[in-house]
Amino acid sequence: MVTGGSRGIGKAIALRLARDGFAVAIGYAGSQDRADNTVDEIKATGGRAIAVKGNVAEPGDVTALFSAAQETFGRIDAVVSNAGEMELAPIREDSLAVFDRMMDTNVRGTFLVLAKAAEMLPHGGRIVALSSSVIAKATPGYGPYIASKSAVEGLVHVLANELRGRKVTVNAVAPGPVGTELFLKGKTEEQISMLANMAPLQRLGEPNDIANAVAFLLGTDGGWVNSQVVRVNGGFA
Repeated sequence: MVTGGSRGIGKAIALRLARDGFAVAIGYAGSQDRADNTVDEIKATGGRAIAVKGNVAEPGDVTALFSAAQETFGRIDAVVSNAGEMELAPIREDSLAVFDRMMDTNVRGTFLVLAKAAEMLPHGGRIVALSSSVIAKATPGYGPYIASKSAVEGLVHVLANELRGRKVTVNAVAPGPVGTELFLKGKTEEQISMLANMAPLQRLGEPNDIANAVAFLLGTDGGWVNSQVVRVNGGFA
């Protein structure tokens, strides 16, 4: 299962996991056309996929997503909590609405997805939540976003301990700057170039860079990695 799987990093994760042999349940909140296109791409290569619309911050929608995956595929082996929002705002009282939106999707939504995953995953399941490498930069304007992603990392560490005895791994992947529609929105060419050159590898990440790390954590080779934050950022931080 991949929440926020209809575009950007989430879509790349869904497509990579399908290539690895997973049947994929895609959760989405926006465009049905985008979600259907992702499902069609997976099916075109012989994979299995469904798309389920819902808001990860609503318990009923999260339950419906998990139920649809369970009913369609018979079981749920791995969950990727990717759905999120990013808005820039300074730490001021008039930024409270932005802060609330970020906490609603990024923290409440992740909490609900992780909670349902903990309830439904079998012995040996895998959970990955998406964080952000910007946490280490403390960049002005990112206060609400950094607060929300710091909370995500805290939830990952705690849940890994709460699932002791079930051989379920819980990890986070923290991307650096990735050239997605969400990241590029509102930025000038100069800003994009500056961000690309901050990493020693001197480029923006690509969605597949992040998908590859998630696939490792969900695959056989990632079985001994637990309660970790994997910073996939080209050396950005």
